[in-house]
Amino acid sequence: MINDIKKDAEARMKKSLEALHGNFNKIRTGRAHSSILDSVTVDYYGSQVPLNQVANINTEDARTLSVVPWEQNMVPKIEKAIMTSDLGLNPSTAGNNIRVPMPMLTEETRKGYIKQARAEAEHARVAVRNVRRDANGDIKALLKEKEITEDEQHQGEDAIQKLTDKYIAEIDKALESKEHDLMQV
Repeated sequence: MINDIKKDAEARMKKSLEALHGNFNKIRTGRAHSSILDSVTVDYYGSQVPLNQVANINTEDARTLSVVPWEQNMVPKIEKAIMTSDLGLNPSTAGNNIRVPMPMLTEETRKGYIKQARAEAEHARVAVRNVRRDANGDIKALLKEKEITEDEQHQGEDAIQKLTDKYIAEIDKALESKEHDLMQV
C-alpha cells in the first residue's frame, strides 16, 4: 500500500517537473527555437489547433524562425496568431514563408524573464510539496485504519520526503540552467 502511494506521488511530482519544463520553453531566450511557438494556436476551419499541426516550424538561423504553412490560405491566420500571442514576436511574410525574427533581449527584459522563471519554479516547488502533503495524509489514514504500523508510517514518510527532496533539487537545477540561458548575450 505504501509503495502504491509512493509511486503515485512520484508520478505526480514528475508531472510537475514536466510542466515546469513546458513553462520554461515559453520563456524565450535570445536564441530562436521552435518550442517558443508551442503555445500558439491557430483557427483552422473553426477550431483552435496548435501551430505545429498546420505548418512546419524550422530554425533558419540563431535569431530567426521560419514557419511554412501546409495550406496557402493559412498564411494570414498564422501571422495574426503569432502577433496576438503574448510572446512579443513580430512575424513578416514573404510569399508562403513566414519569418519570425527574435528581438534582442535588453537587460531589463532579461531580468523580467528571470523573475518569471523563478515564479514558475516556485509554483513547481509548491506543487511538489502539495503532493508530499497528500501522500503523507494517505499514509496517516492507513495508520488510523490500522492497516500499517507506526514504523511503516515513518518509513513511508521518509521515502516521500526523499522523493520531495529529489524533485525540488531537479527544479532548482532546471531554474539555474534557465537563468544561465537567459543571461547569455
